[in-house]
Amino acid sequence: MRIVLGMLVSFLAAAPSISYFNYERPLRPIPSGGQHYIALDESVWRHVRPDLGDLRIYSGEKEIPYTLTIERGGSQIEQKKLIVLQPGTVGGKTQFLLEMTDIPRYDRVELKLPTRNFVAHARVEGADDLHGTQWSTLGTTTLYDLSDEKLGHNSALQIPVSTFKYLRVTVDSAVKPPDIESATAGMTLAQAAVWRDLSDAPKQTQQSRDTVFTFAIPETAPVERVLLSFDPSQGNFRREIEAQSDSGMWFGGGEISRIHMQRNGQRIDVEQPWLEVHGTGPGPLKVVIHNGDDVPLKITGAQLQQYERRIYFDSDSGSNLKLYFGDEKLEAPVYDYAKLFQKDANAQQVQLEAEAANAAYTGRPDDRPWSDRHPALLWLAIIAAVLVLGGIALRSMKTTAT
Repeated sequence: MRIVLGMLVSFLAAAPSISYFNYERPLRPIPSGGQHYIALDESVWRHVRPDLGDLRIYSGEKEIPYTLTIERGGSQIEQKKLIVLQPGTVGGKTQFLLEMTDIPRYDRVELKLPTRNFVAHARVEGADDLHGTQWSTLGTTTLYDLSDEKLGHNSALQIPVSTFKYLRVTVDSAVKPPDIESATAGMTLAQAAVWRDLSDAPKQTQQSRDTVFTFAIPETAPVERVLLSFDPSQGNFRREIEAQSDSGMWFGGGEISRIHMQRNGQRIDVEQPWLEVHGTGPGPLKVVIHNGDDVPLKITGAQLQQYERRIYFDSDSGSNLKLYFGDEKLEAPVYDYAKLFQKDANAQQVQLEAEAANAAYTGRPDDRPWSDRHPALLWLAIIAAVLVLGGIALRSMKTTAT
């Protein structure tokens, strides 16, 4: 019986109630019925739990189911191996055919090339009849490998979404027919990530050959990217970069780069101005750019960013809703709505009003054991028991002596 009562008390203590939330933010009136979402801003991050498990939406006393999304975006490519046909030389250039019959739609072809330190122009054409004379031009790509200059490489042919059964690729002589080892192709399904800026401008210092940015991280807000901007006059570069805490804890590393150059009559344009970071916590974040023997980069700005967190929900037109948060003991919600959720591309954003203290707040009942809630009474009881037992022992000793 005690176990059942204990479980019941624990369940009631963990259940949500408007009076248990410290903070509230009204939503602006819902313009129309259907699916909507709100985007969490830095004001929410100041007082919400880091896991966001204490967020609740209410319409009056009614709890509104929702799902939480992280707008990471991303892309999916299902690559399939291609058959390379008739690699040879035509008019002084390398030409080969790719059989695409097993891929219904595609927009990217990846070549495996052992060639190093080259820049070449590649033209892609498509047709359904391998022996036909009518080939459609699908575009051109600059293939390159700049290993000696440590500026990376590209061996992917980017083309419009196509369904041709065959592709004909013509490449400058820098790539020889035997260099076409293999090829794969697939369809890229891309969705752009949604980013939110965090924090104020960082402190920038120069430590020996390294450029160091020190950021003040918001207390509970996650950080997922450092975005840098450069002076237009900055030349080509490729530098190592890493993120760490003041104590040296490592949060991420990689390379940033800018490559704009003309090589063998071909143009190369590549930029990678950001670093992804993981697992950061409260406290200063140091971003270190290793310049090696090169002069420091001409950096005009540095910004911490996070993926936008959205709360999707369904609501009728004109509904008056409030977002509540700030309950440390509340368990994360489990809704059928989240399990069955499908994002509506036409979902409308609803803006949040300013944060305010919850006027109905009373706090959760104290569910600590009686001894933790009344330590003074417990000690008084212990002292009284000691005195009683001492008195009994003393009386027993006197009785024995007589």
